Amino acid sequence: MGKVLKINDDSVDVSIIVSMYNEEESLGLFFEKINEVINNNLKYSFEIICIDDGSIDGTYEKLCEFAKKDTKVKIIKFSRNFGKEYGMMAGFKYCNGKCAIPIDVDLQDPPHLISEFIEKWNEGYDMVYGIRIDRKSDTLLKRLTAKMFYKIYNLLTKSPIPYNAGDYRLIDRKVINAILSLNEKNIFMKGIFGWTGFKSVGIKYIREKRSAGVSKWNYWKLWNFALDGITASTTFPLRVWTYLGGLLSLSGMFYAFYIILRTIIKGIDVPGYASLLVFILLLGGIQMVILGIIGEYVGRIFLEVKNRPIYIVENKVNFRDEE
Repeated sequence: MGKVLKINDDSVDVSIIVSMYNEEESLGLFFEKINEVINNNLKYSFEIICIDDGSIDGTYEKLCEFAKKDTKVKIIKFSRNFGKEYGMMAGFKYCNGKCAIPIDVDLQDPPHLISEFIEKWNEGYDMVYGIRIDRKSDTLLKRLTAKMFYKIYNLLTKSPIPYNAGDYRLIDRKVINAILSLNEKNIFMKGIFGWTGFKSVGIKYIREKRSAGVSKWNYWKLWNFALDGITASTTFPLRVWTYLGGLLSLSGMFYAFYIILRTIIKGIDVPGYASLLVFILLLGGIQMVILGIIGEYVGRIFLEVKNRPIYIVENKVNFRDEE
């Protein structure tokens, strides 16, 4: 991932990057809406890079049909499902555009916003991100947990991400090259976008319902995604136990001093079984949590040290590779 593969094709202005998994039902309407945007911006040249993230339905075959009719449609087929973050990284690596726009195939993020993204880009912004001001299409629980995640993440990290800003955004080539220069294997793209910096601006929009199909995300996957995001972006969960451990040790010293004084003044007291059990369970639970957090980071170190590729490309369609 550290090597930047830049295909020499200066004719492309905007690369639209779409990572998808089992989305054959959504493809027809998606390309219809994207082509409307392209036709409304004829002074710019476009390419549509579709990453088939190991789909097991007819997504790849249907993508090939679109690619035969339109050479702007380019396909990267993964050997298996690697995840959306890695699909976006592949899109950045193989895109030719002076800027790139990651977008979901389900059309919850409206394609017509692309025109506004390009306008802001022409004003000199290196990154133009969408801000979801209305998420009524999501369940109440998902809205609450998303709000909680943004607050916790921004509290813990030094490079906060805008509240309710997703992956849907325009990214200038200089930002793309900065992202591709990273060598890490554990990727949280929203955090990376925030970490890179550059001149940025947000555009508000209303998040729509899915155009077709069903979401591939469930709450367990979202929980693990949030956990990956935090551990990939900050070491604060490790550092906080240094402070808490110090407070617990200090409290233990004061309590021990109190017991010694009470014993000297009142004599030896019968020890309380209940209080002793509470302290043992409390400290034991804290130690297990600490070990769990350390284990999360050790596991990620293990993945980094193995240095495996973050994805495997099985096939490419409509690409002209020049290193």
